[in-house]
Amino acid sequence: MKNRNLIKKEYHTKIKELKEHNQHYYEKSSPKISDSTYDDLKKEITELEKKYSFLKSKSSPSLIVGAKPSKNFLKSKHRIRMLSLSNAFSYEDLKNFEKKISNFLNLKNNSIIEYSVEPKIDGISASLTYKNNNFILGLSRGDGAEGEIITENLKTIKDIPKIIKNKNFPKDIDIRGEVYIGKEDFEKIKDRFANPRNAASGSLRQKDPVETKKIPLRFIAYTYGFNSKINFKKQSEFLNLLKNWGFNTNDHNQVISGIDKLVSNHKELENKRHDLDFDVDGLVYKINDLDLQKRLGYVANAPRWAIAHKFSADSSYSKILNIDIQIGRTGALTPVAKIKPVNIGGVVVSNATLHNEEEIIRKDIRIGDIVKVERAGDVIPHVLSVDLKKRTIESKKFIFPQVCPSCGSKVVKDFNKISKKYDAVKRCSSEGYKCEKIAIEKIKHFVSKEAFNIEGLGKKVVEKFWELKFIKLPFDIFDLNYKKIEKLEGWGELSANNLKKSIEKSKNIGLDKFIFSLGIRHIGQENARLLSQHFLNIKNFNNLAKNFNFKTLANLDGIGETQINSLKNFFSDQINLNVVKKLISILNIRSVSQNTKGKLINKTFMFTGKLSNISRAEAKSLTEENSGKILSNVSKKLDYLVMGDKPTTKKIKQAKELNIKVIGQAEWKKLLN
Repeated sequence: MKNRNLIKKEYHTKIKELKEHNQHYYEKSSPKISDSTYDDLKKEITELEKKYSFLKSKSSPSLIVGAKPSKNFLKSKHRIRMLSLSNAFSYEDLKNFEKKISNFLNLKNNSIIEYSVEPKIDGISASLTYKNNNFILGLSRGDGAEGEIITENLKTIKDIPKIIKNKNFPKDIDIRGEVYIGKEDFEKIKDRFANPRNAASGSLRQKDPVETKKIPLRFIAYTYGFNSKINFKKQSEFLNLLKNWGFNTNDHNQVISGIDKLVSNHKELENKRHDLDFDVDGLVYKINDLDLQKRLGYVANAPRWAIAHKFSADSSYSKILNIDIQIGRTGALTPVAKIKPVNIGGVVVSNATLHNEEEIIRKDIRIGDIVKVERAGDVIPHVLSVDLKKRTIESKKFIFPQVCPSCGSKVVKDFNKISKKYDAVKRCSSEGYKCEKIAIEKIKHFVSKEAFNIEGLGKKVVEKFWELKFIKLPFDIFDLNYKKIEKLEGWGELSANNLKKSIEKSKNIGLDKFIFSLGIRHIGQENARLLSQHFLNIKNFNNLAKNFNFKTLANLDGIGETQINSLKNFFSDQINLNVVKKLISILNIRSVSQNTKGKLINKTFMFTGKLSNISRAEAKSLTEENSGKILSNVSKKLDYLVMGDKPTTKKIKQAKELNIKVIGQAEWKKLLN
């Protein structure tokens, strides 16, 4: 092996060279080397990074896409959140989606649901605010709650009207759509960017709109956010209005009824997708009736009334060079195949997940095998199968470790009480932060967009700071030595100050995000939200840890035995207790703001029996919208037991014994009105 210092010198020389060529590429638009030479240089740098883990730089081509986006944009909250969509990959997924809708809306079995169908363009979402017919504010999607103010950059896009002259245009409305680059246009600039999506993203976030204007960005409108005047009843009607107002909409938009017709249309467009002038990775199905959309509402970070039906995966063959073990935040050991780099659907893939030990055995995957690798949209590439005809005597079986490669702790499988089987995934038995790899992943989770959302503290930076012993536990983030940081390679005073500002800003956090940030197994965003609504403030949540009083959660709808056991395990660990205690002393954790206007405020409800003309799910949703709480068990905390047809006799008996008021559906409706 070469001397470490010589390797570093070679690496940083190449990084410096890349910086110079990037300047010629992006700022001066006068490249000094050929495209292939430029690509070779980037490849050499990334290969060095793979080979030597100590080589890390913020100027790495693996971290930079096109022109470096500005971090200096102001932010603004979306008046109505910009949410993501759930995905469907099969006919069964669609059937399940429609079944859930039918059950929620209490529709008859023979009811045919009408959908507005739109191609899912692979671009960047943006929201345009118009007041008095003028475009006044443009936002990126951001984290869904707030986005970057990119108004001037969006104004450079010719497809976006600056003034709407139509008299029927609402006085105040947010128009939402996708910013993208057409395939033909991208061919002219493809040497500057990794792919069309990254080109659109990087261009939109340029500090100087003049630079953005140089990129042939397009805009297709597809929905609305806030709207002061809703004078349409269907999504398809709104799409027609968008055309009348001067916005571009997709030519492939349709109204389709029934799953079978959706699938048929999906196949048709999938066969045509390579002929379209824009990248499209599937179709979006929205319930066409806006009243039904309103009734269905939202779950977690996605609407109940829409789904993205992804196109089938792209695949290619490659050779497995080695198999590594990655250790996740929850201790899960995931085997990852290191494959000979191969282009799959326009993306160069060098890693593919093997999921777990059982998957390796079932598919008889060996190091040295030629395998079929599949990639679908943003789904992690995975090994589909082995080409046994090309197997050689050099192929060797992979022996799954019996101890954690990081800390040496025993590897275990959890027993599933429901299935009565052991889980396929093996996990490190170490508790939380005692395992280095788990600790690093937990900190990455802690700073992620969905948790503390600390800009400048990405995955590679976390790893670097861990290596330098700047961070060992989450609360270390709030006590960093910025003088040391600014002296690091690729940093400086400005970068360190920007990081400091981002960290200081993150100290003000909602209770739900704080709970989620802790990385408790089985406590995702939705469960964190449910827990925050239950505890309301950090004092109540902390009392759970102090007093180990988990019985209070037994009646919380959506929190089951699995989640309760995870919380018990988490708070049984002294390090976790210390982390929570320390964080509480540092942070301003916002209490959950309660809706004091709801008609059911401070009232608890439980439903039993079949309700008429409404599903149980919708009834619960209406109750919560009016500030009522739903309980899953009869207890002294219950105010009303709402009785439908054929109720559970035991529950009614329990309610009467506890002097709980038993009411019918009609009485419950009266409480809402």
